[in-house]
Amino acid sequence: MCGIIGACLGSQACRNLVIGEIIFNGLLRLEYRGYDSAGVAVIADELVVRKGKGKLIELNARLNFKELRGCTGIGHTRWATHGVPNDINAHPHVDCRKMFAVVHNGVLENFTELKRVLKNGGHVFASDTDTEVIPHLVEEHYYKTGNVYESFKEAVKTLKGSYAILLVTPLEPFKIFFAKKDSPLIIGLGEGFNLLASDIPAVLPHTRSVVVIRDYWVGFITPDEVFVEDLTSGRRVEVKDYIRTVEWSLSEAEKSGYPHFMLKEIYEQPRAVMETLYGALNDQLIPEAVKLLIDAGKIYVTGAGTSFHAAEHFSITGTKLAGKPIISFISSEYDTYLPATSEGDVLIVVSQSGETMDSLKALRAFKRRGARIISVSNVIDSAIPRESHITLYTRAGPEIGVAATKTFTTQTTLLTYLAVRLGEAVGRLDVGEGKEILGNIGSAGSLVKEALESAEKLAKKLATAISRSSSAYYLSRGVGVPVAKEGALKIKEVAYVHAESYPAGESKHGPIALVENSFPVVFVIPNDSYLEALLLGNIEEMKARGAYVVGVGPEGSRTMELLNEFIPVPKAHWALTPVTHTVPLQLLAYYAAVEKGFDPDKPRNLAKTVTVE
Repeated sequence: MCGIIGACLGSQACRNLVIGEIIFNGLLRLEYRGYDSAGVAVIADELVVRKGKGKLIELNARLNFKELRGCTGIGHTRWATHGVPNDINAHPHVDCRKMFAVVHNGVLENFTELKRVLKNGGHVFASDTDTEVIPHLVEEHYYKTGNVYESFKEAVKTLKGSYAILLVTPLEPFKIFFAKKDSPLIIGLGEGFNLLASDIPAVLPHTRSVVVIRDYWVGFITPDEVFVEDLTSGRRVEVKDYIRTVEWSLSEAEKSGYPHFMLKEIYEQPRAVMETLYGALNDQLIPEAVKLLIDAGKIYVTGAGTSFHAAEHFSITGTKLAGKPIISFISSEYDTYLPATSEGDVLIVVSQSGETMDSLKALRAFKRRGARIISVSNVIDSAIPRESHITLYTRAGPEIGVAATKTFTTQTTLLTYLAVRLGEAVGRLDVGEGKEILGNIGSAGSLVKEALESAEKLAKKLATAISRSSSAYYLSRGVGVPVAKEGALKIKEVAYVHAESYPAGESKHGPIALVENSFPVVFVIPNDSYLEALLLGNIEEMKARGAYVVGVGPEGSRTMELLNEFIPVPKAHWALTPVTHTVPLQLLAYYAAVEKGFDPDKPRNLAKTVTVE
């Protein structure tokens, strides 16, 4: 998740302010978003671009961002998606004639196709990024129209995927052109200047008047004007109808007004899962990964913590959809499975950071045995991707909260997509069912958003009751078990409630002995009639012993009448259970922590990335 800022200064502001300082300081306020490189483009007498790999302070010492003068400029902190972190792949990117400079946050789904067409037309590319197609597209259209804004609009119309784009050019030295879909972008309104940025912290030192740009809006700012159109209708947007005043302080705004990063990141999931999907749809390594899995002798999948729960989900979905047995194990226990590993086996390693030591050791041990390695990670060029044969990236953006939220939903979205493609390739997945699952994955962002909206109020209410308990059970069957385990992990991590999770059929084999009056039991009820029927009996068992029973399940579930409380989630194919059912459990954990007075962003004894054994 990159950081973007743009500044357009009038003559008075230009005399009083140094644009390089505005852009540099704005980027510093967006550092929390995570980045590996940064760059600035300023319109002085000509277009000046300075960029490189590294931290802002180090880059400024080398490239002197803060000394840049002019009246119009843009800046960017890059968190790599396409292309490794290096000086060339850093933003801004320019066209062949170096007349258009672009910064971009998002993932372009169709950049490979666009790049091929542009190359055939004589355009020369310098980087490995998807972003670089944008200035070349504008250049191509400008040859035909001679109008910068019309060329920019035409370029944007050809893009598929997610984007927040800023463009500057010496052809229009007092304008910044912008477009937005899915990725965040705001306008900061000032007296004699206007700003653009990914988030409010970057503009807050200069103005509290902001406009949150909607999807498919395109336009430009000058020092005194904001022009916006809706790209879908072609109608002009009355910006004055969308102005709002920011009331919070700068430190609060770093969380976009949310009290904690955990809550902010829970609410980022609709966009995050779509970023994952956009990347997967355009990832040429998916077919290669499918081929490795088809040819594999044995398939293993591993991870630690939340990533292990995502690995378990793939084990279930891959086995059921493709008919290939997939063995999941916790990465720290790899030595148990190593003796059965041989040449031609495949190990899938799931790690948000790409640096988890237990998972890295498992990778290396299996690789020495001749296994091929597929990794699923969120951090480009981290250790695990570097040592893998194939890496698939979740592109969730940096996750600041220690308790993983976006990690699980994006990992399971990507792994579900991989399982479907595997099922199709081996001919075990019914065409109709495959289309249903892919359709649901394509709507993953909407499914998460709907789950958030339906769960928010009830999660607060339930958190009050559960936070008073010292223990709880989180139960499910089949595809719901990894989701239940993730829910239990969350409430342990941030609210310090001892929560045990296991397949619900195990209750009568011992654990039910602990159940007494008001003992909390949370059931994850997948959208699967067979599993639902089994869970009805397990719910009755708990109710008969006085348990306080909560269910998370599809609207209209037969279990509703038996439960003390029911949190409805949107109906989707059972393979999408992590996407639809996880958010209520995250909210429940978050609000339980807040109810007990704990900081969910800083759970005791935990670190975001575990790089030791």
